Amino acid sequence: MRRGRFALVGLTATAIDYGLAVGLAEIGVHRVLADVLALSIAAVLSLILHSKVTLRGDQLDRWIRQPPVFFAVAAIAGLVDLTLFVSLDGRSPAIAKAVALVAAASVRAVAHRLVLFRAVRRDQGQPAHRPPAPGGVRLSVVVPAYREAARIESSIARIREELSALEDAGDLEIVVVDDGSPDDTAAAARRAGADQVIVQPRNRGKGAAVRAGVAAATGRAIAFTDADLAYAPAQLLPMVEALESGWDVVIGNRHDDDSATLVGTSALRSFGSRVVNMATNLLLLGNYRDTQCGCKAFRADVGRLVLGVGRIDRFAFDIEILHLVERYGLSLKEVPVQVVNNETSTVSAVRDGIGVGIDIMRIRRIAARGGYPELSPDDLPEGIGK
Repeated sequence: MRRGRFALVGLTATAIDYGLAVGLAEIGVHRVLADVLALSIAAVLSLILHSKVTLRGDQLDRWIRQPPVFFAVAAIAGLVDLTLFVSLDGRSPAIAKAVALVAAASVRAVAHRLVLFRAVRRDQGQPAHRPPAPGGVRLSVVVPAYREAARIESSIARIREELSALEDAGDLEIVVVDDGSPDDTAAAARRAGADQVIVQPRNRGKGAAVRAGVAAATGRAIAFTDADLAYAPAQLLPMVEALESGWDVVIGNRHDDDSATLVGTSALRSFGSRVVNMATNLLLLGNYRDTQCGCKAFRADVGRLVLGVGRIDRFAFDIEILHLVERYGLSLKEVPVQVVNNETSTVSAVRDGIGVGIDIMRIRRIAARGGYPELSPDDLPEGIGK
């Protein structure tokens, strides 16, 4: 619906711009005067209609909430339009204006994206100093697990060992979510002393498993990491400290200059990861370097908010998380990580890469159709959106 309104407003403004400029030029008005008048009327009409009808309350309204930026870009695009319309005086006004409109639209599209990138990064780039999130322990570690009976016990033991400072203080909770495994993953997790073991009735995917774990977790901070512990659990402690210093979300970035790959991955998986990161630029505004890092942490209230409205069950749920972080104006910090890739992972580079691509388009459709709720300030954690 929103996409339709956006297109309708854009077409209306363009039609007025085109019709007025061409019409005035055809009756003898100088092209400069005709085009300046048409562009001015179309820009003002576009701003009013987008702010009142199309983008009100949407993350894209950052564009129209900055009238100086809006009109600066309109002026640059208008100058391109005007230059072409006048310089092509050997062509009919109709053809010259059509060429000018295409060039000006390209300028606006690029500028629109750059402005949104900057606005999103600015919104995310400052920690919010709010009261601690509610919760009984300092950290809950959610471990989604599928067919992990052979190693989940050692993984749980290693989490407790590397986070012994929290464990000894009674501030650590381990939540294992068995994602419908056909083996004894859940029983093995119970034997290893996981604080909570959640069993999904059928295999739904990592996103669904993480959502179930976050919903059940009781920590003030909630992190999730893969059962193969490709990211050493000790790395979660500085992420918790970052959350406690005011950040809403902390994510690992394998491409940070200070990150280290202790055991590499196959060329195919590495290529697929980079393709996915490039594809996310079709959706996300924050220009993240690593959307798929399997090590992320949240304030508990923020984690429940973001995961609670998420709808992607499989691997693209990471990308949906970042989209929702942008949508709700949450702060985000990227941190370097050390990764030990494990080729026994159940991830398939080709199969799951294709699935991620399909899910990116699905997230776009859900967002375009208003499928993610517009939350009031009272629905957000304290200090956000107020």
